[in-house]
Amino acid sequence: MRNNTMSIDRVLRGAAVAVASVFAAAVQAAAPGITGTGTADNFDLVAAPGYITQPDGASIYTWGYGCNTAPASSNFVPAGVTGGACPAGSMQLPGPTLVVNQGDTVTVTLHNNLPAAAGNTSIIFPGFTMQPFADGVPGVLTQEAAHGSTVTYTFVADTAGTHSYYSGTQGDLQVEMGLYGALIVLPSNTATTTPTPLAGAVPTGYAAYIAAARAAPTAAAGLPDTCFALGGKLSGLMDTGDYRLAAAAYNHPETCYDREYLFQFSEMDSAIHRQAEAQALSAAGLACAQGTGCMNVQTEPYHPEYFMINGRSMPDDMDPNYATQYPHQPYNGNPHMHPGEQVLLRVIGQGRMQHPFHEHANHVRILARDGNPLFTLPNNNLAGPLLFTTSTTPGMAFDGIFEFTAKNLNWDPYGHHTADANNAAVDPGCTPDANGFNTGAAAVNQINYWEWCADHDKPLEAHPFGNVGSGGPITLPDPNILANGPWYGGSPYLGFEATGRAVGGTPIPPSGTVGNDPGGEAGWAYMWHSHNEREITTNNIFPGGMMMMLLIDPWNYSINEAN
Repeated sequence: MRNNTMSIDRVLRGAAVAVASVFAAAVQAAAPGITGTGTADNFDLVAAPGYITQPDGASIYTWGYGCNTAPASSNFVPAGVTGGACPAGSMQLPGPTLVVNQGDTVTVTLHNNLPAAAGNTSIIFPGFTMQPFADGVPGVLTQEAAHGSTVTYTFVADTAGTHSYYSGTQGDLQVEMGLYGALIVLPSNTATTTPTPLAGAVPTGYAAYIAAARAAPTAAAGLPDTCFALGGKLSGLMDTGDYRLAAAAYNHPETCYDREYLFQFSEMDSAIHRQAEAQALSAAGLACAQGTGCMNVQTEPYHPEYFMINGRSMPDDMDPNYATQYPHQPYNGNPHMHPGEQVLLRVIGQGRMQHPFHEHANHVRILARDGNPLFTLPNNNLAGPLLFTTSTTPGMAFDGIFEFTAKNLNWDPYGHHTADANNAAVDPGCTPDANGFNTGAAAVNQINYWEWCADHDKPLEAHPFGNVGSGGPITLPDPNILANGPWYGGSPYLGFEATGRAVGGTPIPPSGTVGNDPGGEAGWAYMWHSHNEREITTNNIFPGGMMMMLLIDPWNYSINEAN
C-alpha cells in the first residue's frame, strides 16, 4: 500500500485528506487516446447504447461514442501505454479521445447504431469548419446520420489545444445520454515522433540531463528551446518513460510541460436514462422509423444525482485507465507528479451544468480556452489568470498549468533534521540553485531533490513523537493511537524514510507493524474536488462524485504511467 500521508493543507487547515488505504499501486497514463488510421487522421466511430456502473452499484443505460472498428495497438497513445481498448461496435463514456496534429485533415465517419427510437444522431466539432458533406442527412445544426446509416465529417485541425466534441442532435437528450468526447490537437512544432536519444552516457545529475536534453536535436523544427523533446526528459533517468503527447501545449515557449492529464466533467440524471431505456426497448420504439425519433423523454426539471470525471465517480476514477471492471468507462482521474514539475491540465465541461473545481495545493495558470491562448500584445507573453477554483463551462475547454514545489511552507517537508539509530539516513543538506531549489548535480539521487532550501531543517512538530526535531508550529497525532495516527498513514513527510522519520524507533501496533511499508513510496495526497458540496456525493452519499486525489512523490520515487 502507498504511504500517502497528510499534506500541509490537511495538517494545518484540514483541507486535504490522505487516505492511505484507498491507493493501491495503481499506475496511470497521462492523457490516453487514439490516433487516426492510414496516412491521414481517419477515425471510424460508432454511436451505440450500453450500460455504465456507479460506485453505489447502479447500472445505468447510456449512449456513447465508440470505435466502429477496433484500432491497432499502435494507434493508442501515449506511446507505451498498455491495456488500451476500444472494442469494435461498443460505446464508451466519454467517447474516444481523438489525438491529431495541428494542420492535419481529419476525417471522422460516424455510424448510427443507436436504438431506432432515438432517430438521427451527429457530432459537432466546435471551432472547426466542416468541408462539404458527401453523405448523411441535413440536420438543424449539422449533417446527421440516420438510424443504421453513416455520416462523414472532414475538417482541418487548424487550432491547437484541447477541444470537445458532442452530439448536435436533440442535445438536451443525446448529450445527457453520454454522446460527448475530447479532441486534442498537438501544436505543429511538437510532433509526436520520438527524437534520437541523447548521444553518450546520461550526464550526472538531473540538472545536467535537463541542459543536455534541451540542447539535443529534436524531431520537429522550431521546438521552443525551453521545452524537452519527446523522449528526451524522463526516459532512462528517474521515471519509467515519457508519456506526454507533445513537448508543449501550444506553439509558445511558455506552454512547455512535464506531465499531462485530461479531465472531462459531466453529470447524470438517471430518471432521464430510465425513460430513454424504457422507450427505446418498447415495441413502439423498436419499430420507430422517424428521423426525429419516437421518444418523449422529459429532460426538465433536471435533477442529476451522479457527478463524474471522465465518466467515473470517486473512488472509481482512481482505478487505472482501461481497468477491466469498467468496460465502457476506460479513462480515470488520477494525477501524479514530482515537486517542481509543470503539469498540463486539459479540462472540458461536457454536461449541462457549470462545475467549480478546486485543485488543492496550488492555483492553476490558465493557458488557453477552447484552443485560444491568452497572450498579451505586443510582447506575446502569456496572460492567463491564476485560479483558485477552475470553473468548467458546458461545452467549453481550457488548458492550464499546475505546479507544486512546497515553497514557503515554513517547515522541512522531508524531515531531515538528525540521524541516529532510528533514522539511518544522513541529512543530505540543501544547496540552492539560482531560484532557491535543491536541483544541482549532487542532489539528483537525494529524496529532497527540488526542495525549497530556505525551509531546510525547519521542524514541523512542537512535541514530536518521532525523530524529527522540535520547535515547529504544531503537534501531530501520536501514530500509535489507532484513531489518529494510522488514519493518515503515520507521517507528514515525503520520502522512503517518511514513516521512520515520524515515529522513530517506536513500533506502531498491532505487533509492531505499520499499514504502509516504511521503505516504499511515501507521498502526499491532495484532494481535488468540486466546490459544490452536492457534487462530491454519489446519489447523495459522501464521499463520491467529482473528487480525486493528486499524488505528489519525491523525485527518488519512479512514477509509472504505463496505463
